[in-house]
Amino acid sequence: AVAKGIDKFNVLQAACINPIDHYKLPTGKMKVGDPANFIVVHDLISFKVNATYINGLMVAEKGKSLIENVQETTINQFDAALITATQLKMYAKDYPNQNGLIPVIEAIDGQLITNCIWMSPTEKENCLVTNTQSDVLKMVVYNRYKLAPPSIAFIKNFGFTHGAIASTVAHDSHNIIAVGVDDESITTAINSVIQEKGGVSCVNKTETKILALPVAGLMSTADPYEVAEQYTIIDAMSKALGSQLGSPFMTLSFMALLVIPHLKLSDKGLFDGDQFKLF
Repeated sequence: AVAKGIDKFNVLQAACINPIDHYKLPTGKMKVGDPANFIVVHDLISFKVNATYINGLMVAEKGKSLIENVQETTINQFDAALITATQLKMYAKDYPNQNGLIPVIEAIDGQLITNCIWMSPTEKENCLVTNTQSDVLKMVVYNRYKLAPPSIAFIKNFGFTHGAIASTVAHDSHNIIAVGVDDESITTAINSVIQEKGGVSCVNKTETKILALPVAGLMSTADPYEVAEQYTIIDAMSKALGSQLGSPFMTLSFMALLVIPHLKLSDKGLFDGDQFKLF
C-alpha cells in the first residue's frame, strides 16, 4: 500500500493499531509494562523484516529463526503398504455408469465445493483411463491407517499433461490422496509419501520431489523457513505439470472432504454430498 502512494502512517495505523483496538489485544502498542513484542524493518516502503523480538528476546534475524527446536518423539500413525500400478487399474464394469456416462469430480479453483458432471469415459483394454485432451485425470484415495485397497475416481480441471502429485494433507481424515495422468506416476507419488510416512510429493518426467511431513503426516520438525522454501519449490513443480490452479496441493487437500458438496472421493469410494451416501 505504501509503495502505491498510501500514507505510511495510515497504513501502519490500519495494520498495527486498529487490530489491537478492535480485538482488545494486550500487546503491540509498546506502552510501559507491555511485553516487548516488535519487529525491526529495513525501511518504511518494503517493510522487509530484519529482526523479530518476543518478550524482549530476538527470535528471528534476517529470515532465520533463532528459536531452539524442541526434539520430541513424533506422533504418526502410518500403516499403509507400498502400492503397485496394477492396483490402480479401474475396470469399467466396477465404476458407476449411467446411460454410458460416468460421474466425474469437477474441481473449482479456490473453492471447496465441487461439481458432479457426467462424461463419456475413455476406455483401454476394459479399463477406464485418463484423458488429457478433455482434462480428465485419475484421483486416488488410499487409507494410511490400515491395509485397504485404494479408492479410485476421475477428476477434471487439474490440467496436468504429465506426472502426478500426492499428499497426506487431505481433510478431514488425512488419508493419502493423489491425482495424476498415468498409473506409474501416481504410484511413484504415493509410494514416495509412504516411504517418508507423510508429506507432499510431485512427479514429473525426470524427477520426484518430496516434502516430508513426519508429524502425523501433516507437520514438520524442520526449520519453518526451510519448509516454506521446499514447499515453494514443489508447488511450482506441480504447476509446471500444466495446471492453471492457483494451488494444486491446496485444491487436492479438499477433494476428500465429504461434508462439502457435491462429489468427493473417500477411502471407500465416490461420495454424493447431496444425498450423503456412497455411489
